[in-house]
Formats: sequence, C-alpha cells, structure tokens
Amino acid sequence: MKANEISIGMILNIDNNLCRVVKKEHVKPGKGGAYFPTELKDIINGTKFNIRFRSDESVVRAILDEKPCQFSYIDGNNYVFMDQETFEQIELPKDSIPEEQLVFLVEQMIVNISFYDEKVISLTLPQSVILEVADTQAVIKGQTASSSYKPATLSNGVSVDVPPHIGIGDKIVVKIEGCSYVERAK
Repeated sequence: MKANEISIGMILNIDNNLCRVVKKEHVKPGKGGAYFPTELKDIINGTKFNIRFRSDESVVRAILDEKPCQFSYIDGNNYVFMDQETFEQIELPKDSIPEEQLVFLVEQMIVNISFYDEKVISLTLPQSVILEVADTQAVIKGQTASSSYKPATLSNGVSVDVPPHIGIGDKIVVKIEGCSYVERAK
C-alpha cells in the first residue's frame, strides 16, 4: 500500500518488526513532493522511533487476523470484549490499548481486534461514535445563523467544538480520528 494510506493505529511491517502507527502528519512543502512524518512504536520491545515516508513510497501492512468483537465491560485493569462469532471473551490489559482509543470506548461498541500468531496486536475502533454533551454554553436565540463554534465537554471528558444550536444533553456524532463534531445524532 502507499504511504498516504497510513492511519493511526495501523500495524506496519518495518524491517520484519511489527510497528504500530502512533502519530502521522501530512506535510506539503512549497517545493517538492508531500511527505508523512510518522511516529511508530515497536510492538515487541516497546521502543518508539520516527520515519518519514514520501507519499508515493510503498509500505508493508502486517497481515493480521481480524475479529469483530463487542466491548462488554471493564474488569479491574482489564477490558473485556466478546468475539461476535464464537462468543468467547477476550481480555485486554488497559496498558495495551492506546489512551486515544480508551476515551472513546463505550459499552456495546463493535471493534476489530487484530491477532498475529494468536496474540492480540491491536484494536481498531469505528470511524465515529455517538456521545452525549455533558457541558457547553447555553443556546442563545438568534445565534443559530452564526457559523462560529463553541466548546463542549462530552460524557467521556473529551472537549470538542460544536455548533451554537447544540446544548447539554444532546447526543452528537464525533469522528474519532481528530476528535471533531460531525452531526447531531438521529
């Protein structure tokens, strides 16, 4: 696959080592081609390192077995998921799940868990999640025509900018990557 298809959380095979993409940027200089500075974390030994990929460069995505699983509950320091096909329970320690994903995990959410040689390698969340607005400024009449956004705190503690017509208690769709408002939930 091409480097411009890389996304956060993806597992790449770099020099026969499995590495998780932690951060990725897109840089388009005024002169020359676009490139992607990427921070990777080696899954086996936990070391972090940076690689800069050109947009047309090929990268190798690790071949993993993926299973759709439903997030069930938290048991102490473990997050428990249920395999949607076999109904087996899979326990993942909290420290094996990236912090950026933990805040968006909600009960009954369907996620993809990736395995490599029967060992859990990564967790992939859906692109968006429905969350409730816990706190924001009150709706002001006549301000709905404004294109400005206001800050809001969601039920999971994450802050996101929302349109002025969104109030406390409203459920909204939030895009997980980039943590941005999409629309009011239907």
